[in-house]
Amino acid sequence: MNDFTGRVALVTGAARGQGRAHAVALAERGADVVICDRCEDVPAVVYAMGRKDELAETKALIEAAGRRCIAERADTADQAAIQALVSRAESEFGGIDIAIANAGVSAGAPIQEAFDGHWAEVIGTNLTGVFNTVAAVAPGMIARGYGRIITISSMLGRGAAPGQAAYCASKWGVVGMTKSVALDLAPHGVTANVIAPGNIATPMAQNDALYRKMRPDLESPTLADAEPIFATLHAQPVPFLEPFEVTRAVLYLADEASAHITGTVMPVDAGAAARVTA
Repeated sequence: MNDFTGRVALVTGAARGQGRAHAVALAERGADVVICDRCEDVPAVVYAMGRKDELAETKALIEAAGRRCIAERADTADQAAIQALVSRAESEFGGIDIAIANAGVSAGAPIQEAFDGHWAEVIGTNLTGVFNTVAAVAPGMIARGYGRIITISSMLGRGAAPGQAAYCASKWGVVGMTKSVALDLAPHGVTANVIAPGNIATPMAQNDALYRKMRPDLESPTLADAEPIFATLHAQPVPFLEPFEVTRAVLYLADEASAHITGTVMPVDAGAAARVTA
């Protein structure tokens, strides 16, 4: 299990956080890895996005594991950019066997305060970006008769929260889209599954703006102030999970032996999934 020697993996949003954890783990287990990240802050997202130097660091970690790496700045919402990256991977590495559509953003606002750019950014990255990634890799996987597609949703892809209309819409959409993709690709040796993480210890969840939303009663809340609120979002009383806890699920679903697991949603959310029926 978890021997990816000879395989090529694509990981989007890999400058840091979950994406970096997935990319490095696959490299350590034998895969060559193609990574991308936008590496640009955007007005709708209040926390700092991944940086060029962080993407370069992920590339260095992959190469330190003895594997080849293609790293590019690319916005998954840009269909042409993702198609070009996949074409480069096919030319230089022979094709993509494993695709992890990980790139995502969080931007919350009550519906009465949301603006056009807010919706466009969240849907563009979290849903259209996943669609573009999957659509780019599917033809090559079909041609080779093998593939593992893993999309990253959220515990809010099967639930809801105030101020998260765009985010929930995007993450619910990832679930429905991936299930449909699983049916499209079932005859071709290609699986498609979803992972739905809870609160993960990355800058998306750990930033001052979110702490202020969690603790509006405090002028300058800290991580410690916000942790009890984060913990209530899980069933198990823990505020955050580590990125590698999601990576373990990625490795399982990406394995060659997981050939007959497709169209599923795997929660990694400290029990939050026990509260929903979807």
